[in-house]
Amino acid sequence: MKIRLISYSKRGRDTARDIAAALEAEGHECRRFALPKYLSDGDEPLTVSCSEWAGEGFMEADALVFCCAAGIAVRAIAPWVKDKTTDPAVVVTDEKGIFAVPVLSGHIGGANELAVEIARVTGGTPVVTTATDVNGLFAVDVFAEKNGLYITDMKLAKEVSAALVAGKKVAFRSDIPWKGELPACLSEEPQDIGVYVSAKDGPEPFEKTLRLVPRRFAAGVGCRRGKPEEDLERFVSARLKECGVSPRELRCIASIDIKKDEQGLIALAEKLGVPFVTYSAEELMRVPGEFTTSEFVRSQTGVDSVCERAAVRAACGKLKVKKQAADGMTFALAEYEEALRFE
Repeated sequence: MKIRLISYSKRGRDTARDIAAALEAEGHECRRFALPKYLSDGDEPLTVSCSEWAGEGFMEADALVFCCAAGIAVRAIAPWVKDKTTDPAVVVTDEKGIFAVPVLSGHIGGANELAVEIARVTGGTPVVTTATDVNGLFAVDVFAEKNGLYITDMKLAKEVSAALVAGKKVAFRSDIPWKGELPACLSEEPQDIGVYVSAKDGPEPFEKTLRLVPRRFAAGVGCRRGKPEEDLERFVSARLKECGVSPRELRCIASIDIKKDEQGLIALAEKLGVPFVTYSAEELMRVPGEFTTSEFVRSQTGVDSVCERAAVRAACGKLKVKKQAADGMTFALAEYEEALRFE
């Protein structure tokens, strides 16, 4: 997770530093911003308004952490808030870290979990206010996020949560296996409203059915430098259609790190609503399996197969579609193998 932290006092700066150090130890990527007069090692000077800083964060970060008064944070993010499926997580903690409050994207964005993690670092108290969490209930958006599922209808997802909070049973059905106990508020028996994990077309099993589409695939994509996003979209869409995979089933676009700034690939991933992930040649060469290799590709990139190895590395699974190539573009598809998990 890419996390930006901001503070406006010396004590807030120290709290932000402690939080960032702990989060980085967990594998997160952190950037700390402080007023010039309070800078310490590793801080970046805050040279724009708080609202401008927040706007930049909404574009590039997964989470924003404000180590200051909540009012400052609310005013800063107000112009940028759009949709719970795309807004970053926002957490506010006071300058001493006594409280950690998720104020935006608590479930899908991960703000609730981040607040709990921050409170653990500071010895403070997480202040989580979402109804399903307060009542200890199943949260469909958290379940979807953790299991790589696409929520087809956010309005219906809210109805599922409302039914649970009202004490009603919600049906659950899945075309793929799951691990763990089904939460008590869910039932395998038919109900008026239910959740159905499936990528198949067909009749809905319940009167009101929230369909969660498994994002089971990683697409490995390579291309000649400067390929337009329109060309890449047509190419990838055609390959997906050929193998019977919906774009909604994609969990990511993967490639080699020398393509990390390839604008066509970045734009394609944004249009599909999935992350664009890249790996070094050394990391890709360590991926086990049999691949379609090319000495020319090796001479240019340092790895004998970009798209196949990148797809398998991203999915940590098995290759489903071997390398397809056309007009300076390559495509491969790998499938995730893990089951659903209830935690």
